[in-house]
Formats: sequence, structure tokens, C-alpha cells
Amino acid sequence: MSRFRPLACVALIATWFLSLPVQAQDPQMPTPSVGVVTVKPQPVPRIMTLPGRAVAQADAAIRPRVGGLVTEILYQPGTALEAGAPMFRIDPTTYRANLTSAEAQVTSARAALTQAETSFSRTERLLGSGTTQAQVDESRATLEQAQAALQSAEAALTLAQAELDWTTVTSPIEGIASVAAVSVGDLVTANQADALATVTRLDPIEVDMYEPSARMLSVRRDIREGRLKLNETLQATLTLENGETYAATGELVAPGVTVSTSTGAVDTRFRFDNPRSLILPGMFLRGQINLGTTEAFLVTQNAATRDKTGQLSAWVVRDGKAARVNLTDDGTYQNHWIVTKGLQPGDLLAVDNLSKLTEGAAVQAVPVTLDENGVPQEQPDAPAQPAPASE
Repeated sequence: MSRFRPLACVALIATWFLSLPVQAQDPQMPTPSVGVVTVKPQPVPRIMTLPGRAVAQADAAIRPRVGGLVTEILYQPGTALEAGAPMFRIDPTTYRANLTSAEAQVTSARAALTQAETSFSRTERLLGSGTTQAQVDESRATLEQAQAALQSAEAALTLAQAELDWTTVTSPIEGIASVAAVSVGDLVTANQADALATVTRLDPIEVDMYEPSARMLSVRRDIREGRLKLNETLQATLTLENGETYAATGELVAPGVTVSTSTGAVDTRFRFDNPRSLILPGMFLRGQINLGTTEAFLVTQNAATRDKTGQLSAWVVRDGKAARVNLTDDGTYQNHWIVTKGLQPGDLLAVDNLSKLTEGAAVQAVPVTLDENGVPQEQPDAPAQPAPASE
């Protein structure tokens, strides 16, 4: 058996490969196509999204103004009450007696005043013919004392009537009543610390929205430098905790004037109609405030990416070649980035087939349109822009 020679075998394989026909490579590789849209600046609503918390417009703690035993609870918990609706009744026996006594004192004071008026009138007529000036002065003083006594008695009557009325505890506002904190037979005192119940007004409802002070300064700078045209009236919309958009639009009640030392945020309050009591006090929400309009480019979020440092960038086609540009954004609007820097009017923004793009590579730009979700839709019979001729 002949010995196998490795070097001879390698030489034989190399000779065989060299004998194969060489296929010429196509000097022009196919140019990738990329969907593009032409961008231009436009007025874009400046919408600021902020966390918020619902607050009752009015929340009254019901406390007694007189003391005594609770004899009746006159309302159903959870029901809507009108202002002045009765809620509790306190034993009125003592206060009814006080009223009767005050009425008697008024009657007595009125009789004394009548007598004093008659005496003064008679004394004044007889001045110089049987009475002296001193007697007239004394009669006048007695009359004034009788008038003061009547006024005091009438004041006591007014107070006694008020205390009797206060034995029926009413709601000072309209709203939803809570469960009673007392039972029939409980002893309550005037102006006690513990509330008998609470009444909460839910319609309208107010929402406190918290804006970081740094963002507030940025907004004011944009207004001052003319980049943001502020609306005449500020309005807000809400997103509920389940992601549902609340139907009503809120109006500004009070702008914030102080910065929280714990959160660094400014508290701004808006008011919303709440006829179905869908929003309850204490509920956390997301608010969207429409500040105004700003001139910017809208870039669909599918066409831009952020790197690890947070820098936003996108691909554009310039002179038939792909170029990556860094963008400066100012928030979002309807699935788009609001871009204020990095693009030029008329730039071809790449929105489709982005994985095929490399810096400086020649591309075939195909105009497309975007649907409401930012998904590219190719235009029918759209002429493609040719790539530059290779050198």
C-alpha cells in the first residue's frame, strides 16, 4: 500500500479550485428602499401631562351647636342632601322652655317701655307748671332704660329661638351624607370636636395637579422667548386609574403660587363636572393640560429611538444617502414626538425599513403616508427618488 502524501493532496485540491470558472460580481448591488415622509414645521398643541389627586369642592363636618340627647337620625347614609336638609334631632325640651321664658321677658319689657313712654310724655307736658327739669330728665332716663331692657329681652328671645332651631341639625351644603357617627340616645355637646357625620359635595369635583417647578420655569421661558403661544384659557382633561379618558373638560380654578418643600412641585387646581360621581375625593388621576401651540416637527414615535443616555435620534435621507440626526424633543402629541431641533423643513424622514439603514449608505427613498397610529402606508404610484450615481 502506497503511503498517503498530505502535501500532494493539498496541491491537487488547490489546482481543482483554480480550474473552476470565475463568476463576475455585479458592480451595482441593489439599493435598499426606505419609506420616507416629508417633514415641515407646524403649530403643535403643547400638552403637559401631570399627576393629580381629586379633592372635594366642599366637605362639611356636621357638629351640634347645642347640647343634649340625640332623639332622631333624619337621613339615609349615602343619599344626596340639599342644603338645609335635616339630619339629626336633639331633645328640644330645655330650649323650648328657654324660648317661652324669653318671650315672657319681652312682653314684660314691652309693658315697662309703654309705661315709661307715657310717664315721660306727661312729665314733659307739665314742665314749668308742676314739674321741674330734673323730673323730666329722670323720666327720660327711665324711658331709655326701658328701651334698653326691651332690646336685651328681644336679643335673648332671638338666641332662644335660634337654640331651639339648632336642635334640628341640618346640612350646610348639598352633597352626599356619610354614615352617622352617633346613635339615638347619645349625648352630644355644643361645638364638640367629633363630627356627627360629614356631607361631601361631589359635583363639581376639583383636581390638584402637581407640576415640577423646573418644568414650570421652562414653560415660562418658552413663553417669554416666543416659542410657545399660550391659550387665552387653560383647560385640562383627565385619564382615570383604569386608563379611561374622562369625558368632561376642566377649567382652571387657581394657579399654584408656592413650591412644595418635599416634592418640589407647584399645585394647580382644576374643576370638572362630575354628575355621575365617577371621580371620588382622594382618587389619583393623570391630567393633560393644553397650554397653547408651538412651532415644531411631528415625528412618529416608530421612526425615532432613544439611546442609553436618553438622546433621541432618527434617520433622514439627504442627497440620496441615509444620515442619522440627533433630535431635541418637547414631549409627545398623538403618537408623535414634538421635535424642536435636529430637522430642517423639507427633510425626508425615514419611517419604514429602518433596519436596512447605515450611515452614509445610498438608499432609494419611497414616499409613504402614515395612518392615525403612525404605521406607514405606501402611496399608490408614488415615484421613488433615485439614489445618487456611484462614483
